[in-house]
Amino acid sequence: MAAKEPVLRVVRAAFEHEPRINLHRFPIHLDFNQDDLVLEGEAENIAAKKLALELAGAVSGVRGIVDRLRVAPSEPMGDAEIRDHVRDALLQEPALERCFIRARVKDNVETYREPPEAAGEILVEVGDGVVTLNGQVPSLSHKRLAGVLAWWVPGTRDVVNGLEEAPPEEDNDDEVTDAVCLVLEKDPFVNADEIRVSTQNYVVTLEGLVPSEEMREIAEFDAWYVFGVDKVVNRLVVQQGRW
Repeated sequence: MAAKEPVLRVVRAAFEHEPRINLHRFPIHLDFNQDDLVLEGEAENIAAKKLALELAGAVSGVRGIVDRLRVAPSEPMGDAEIRDHVRDALLQEPALERCFIRARVKDNVETYREPPEAAGEILVEVGDGVVTLNGQVPSLSHKRLAGVLAWWVPGTRDVVNGLEEAPPEEDNDDEVTDAVCLVLEKDPFVNADEIRVSTQNYVVTLEGLVPSEEMREIAEFDAWYVFGVDKVVNRLVVQQGRW
């Protein structure tokens, strides 16, 4: 472990210099499991979690990362309550109406929808606030939307999106842009008409006008929630009095 200490110091310094990571209120424990760097703790929000993973992965000497970071929930919930909220969100989403919706409840799998002409299947599991999605969906956009719906549940601490698209699709920046735009349009707390989205190398940039700092932050978090997004550049400008 002594040989790894210089790497750990560089990672800690990177965290200290990132204003979105508050190590004093939300400490991150670092350790090595063989050659993999383990990040464990509770991040303040989704941006802090993903930035920590990105910064750690960029440090020389880090070959792999084990992500055990969880996001502080905006509302405390038990696993059963989180599961029910995720289930309901999936059932109410029109884009997923042709998907089987199932959830693992203790040792059983309960089915909540069986569409006559199915085009996918989503199995929801929740443990310690972590939502895991498995199964198949028609496209990458469906996969990303399902993941964001799970993130929107206030008690969710992390989302493991294991959904596969059938048939397989090649991912690219345009796919990410389309998914972020879709998510912003579906968020009732965001005016998506005033927000422009672009993506380059899985880095999403948001530009435009918003009426409040709260909406500016919500829109940024929505982009971070989208599966595959490596970074979000928030250039949204708050312009009060226009709305």
